[in-house]
Amino acid sequence: MIGRVPGLLCFLPALLAAASRDFPTLAHLKPQAGDAPQIQAVQELLRRLIGGRAADFAVQVDSSLGADTYRLSSLAGGQVQVVGGSGVAAATGLYSYLKSYCGCHISWSAAQLRVPSPLPPVKGTVIVTAPNRFRYYQNVCTSSYSFVWWDWDRWEQEIDWMALNGINMPLAFTGQEAIWQRVYLRLGLNQSEIDEFFTGPAFLAWGRMGNIHTWAGPLPLSWNLKQLYLQYRILARMRSLGMIPVLPAFAGHVPRGILRVFPEVNVTKLGVWSHFDCTYSCSYLLDPEDPMFQVIGALFLNEQTREFGTDHIYNADTFNEMTPTSADPAYLSGISSAVFKSMSTVDPDAIWLMQGWLFINEPSFWKPAQIRALLLGAPLGRIIVLDLFAETVPMYLTTESFYGQPFIWCMLHNFGGNHGLFGNVESINRGPFDARHFPNSTLIGTGLAPEGIDQNDMMYELMNEIGWRQDPVNLSEWVNDYAQRRYGSKDANALAAWQLLLRSVYNCTLLWKNHNKSPLVHRPSLKMQTDVWYNQRDVYEAWRLLQNASSTLAASDAFLYDLVDVTRQAMQQLVTEYYLEIKQAYLSHALLDLMTAGGVLVYDLIPELDLLLSSEPHFLLGRWLSGAQSLATSEQEASLYDMNARNQLTLWGPTGNILDYANKQYGGLVMDYYGMRWGLFVSSLVESLNTGTPFHQDEFNQEVFLVEKGFTFNQKKYPSIPTGDTVEIVKKIFLKYYPHRVGKYTLGV
Repeated sequence: MIGRVPGLLCFLPALLAAASRDFPTLAHLKPQAGDAPQIQAVQELLRRLIGGRAADFAVQVDSSLGADTYRLSSLAGGQVQVVGGSGVAAATGLYSYLKSYCGCHISWSAAQLRVPSPLPPVKGTVIVTAPNRFRYYQNVCTSSYSFVWWDWDRWEQEIDWMALNGINMPLAFTGQEAIWQRVYLRLGLNQSEIDEFFTGPAFLAWGRMGNIHTWAGPLPLSWNLKQLYLQYRILARMRSLGMIPVLPAFAGHVPRGILRVFPEVNVTKLGVWSHFDCTYSCSYLLDPEDPMFQVIGALFLNEQTREFGTDHIYNADTFNEMTPTSADPAYLSGISSAVFKSMSTVDPDAIWLMQGWLFINEPSFWKPAQIRALLLGAPLGRIIVLDLFAETVPMYLTTESFYGQPFIWCMLHNFGGNHGLFGNVESINRGPFDARHFPNSTLIGTGLAPEGIDQNDMMYELMNEIGWRQDPVNLSEWVNDYAQRRYGSKDANALAAWQLLLRSVYNCTLLWKNHNKSPLVHRPSLKMQTDVWYNQRDVYEAWRLLQNASSTLAASDAFLYDLVDVTRQAMQQLVTEYYLEIKQAYLSHALLDLMTAGGVLVYDLIPELDLLLSSEPHFLLGRWLSGAQSLATSEQEASLYDMNARNQLTLWGPTGNILDYANKQYGGLVMDYYGMRWGLFVSSLVESLNTGTPFHQDEFNQEVFLVEKGFTFNQKKYPSIPTGDTVEIVKKIFLKYYPHRVGKYTLGV
């Protein structure tokens, strides 16, 4: 049994009174590299960005300026001088200048970098200081939903993007399985026991948190080696730019093989996770008072530090979507105390970074006493809590600012890496400033925490700017500037389209956790959700306006991406309309109407959408699959990685355990996966009316599962290079559907 922590809660008021908003214990979280290496790193970044024009900038890093300050000025020879208190601050200053003075834009989907010559001068000296110390980036799931198949070239682009956007505290989770492999071999486990513990590459995020094990594995040893070397480069680049990478630590989850090697060890078998059974979940949690807890924690952290060094901040999530076996505050405090001790024994300067998702995910368990006990298992200032979903459910409000522990206000925004236009601009434009002025606030930063990236660029550009601002922006003016910079041209149609998007899809004020609930990307049934949070006619009208703008903006890669994305959203809405017609026709026994609506959906609308997506490089299934296969060292590995990549997007487990959660609208996937399902659904309904036999969802689910599973294992090759003329494809779709299907939505606009 875990011993109680006597009187812990009695001391809470005194502890809170002693808390300092400045958290002196966090002062050691700072760049490792000196000023000169950071200058070189920023200069190299600038050359990657604008080539020879980099010579037009005089870049300096002066740590005495303060790590979160940059200064802009013009020099006599026409150069622009950028001085940052860190490499990140200098890079942020560069991007601020490129945006504000040159009208440039950089995002995941495209870059617009027409830099004027000579450079526009800076009047006087511009000095900007971030209001908080940290700008955090990533969710523990991002490593699986988005980064899993990345090579160094893609990582280099992402780290550049981080620095330009002011991010100074990113997760750095790559390569940790190689460290765990060594630790468990040293403890006496055999390779088969370790293989049973690790998941396949696309599911490592949930293996690391103890949610699942084994599924989609075994993890090849070559994977561990490649990821280890990749992590060397990731950390070296992050540190050279003055970032403070967050490395993993031991959260308490152990392989079943530990019980063979140490029969007396005290472990708890946790319950099932999501819709998995104990074949792939029911992980083992080591009792915090068992001496082996500190042994394993120290072995891992020592081995990791020898390999990668340390920046003194570590992430561990013991109860992510997992219910503790006891609600006793003493038990929960003992768990967190043990986790922190396993860090601080090895690294006396250790800071524990904890995701706050568990408090949102299971509010019936995490009451004030339980949250308080967990957070106060470590000294004040030694746990940083990520208020992970603060744009929708800010937990600092109901926890007295996390009972004195410092926290970071995060925008989660995206679940599963779904495509779909979505955002809550009002909340992120207000929330961080409200948090800063909250009584006795312990806010120390802002952050991005999407489960998956490469979508909704606008929301991330806005949130990154908020991290450097003292006050909210004028959203209408901001989005106008954003669109003009993004396309490199001022087009009235495009600006009007963005105003409509701003007030509709990007202004969700509801608790809309997994935003893409479109029937298109979910297993068909007669009871599908069709509600949206916005006026659909705004999207249709934005589509029309962007289609009009294509005559002047077609040379812009960013515009073509947005044209596809908005057309995709409009077609997603059309799918819902046809679904409702299909459903009504079936319930009314109107066979002809059913066949008409179903025929258009299956044989025209879905194929047209697939053709559209296949014309834009960021919407290709082939890119995702080829990225997976490129990491393989054998045909066997290539097959394993291909299955991992396909399964995550579709069944998410052996039997559709988290079906369609990580849905994507990719060219190839829409036709061969979603299209096949919808074809089977329509034909099943037609057969039902023809034969007078009721439609049974359970029977359909069994039949469609064979289609879904077949896609996961069919290994069909898909192109990784786009085909077709995007503008012409959009024009064809627009002329076919807009006048007849959309008119009822746009009347009066």
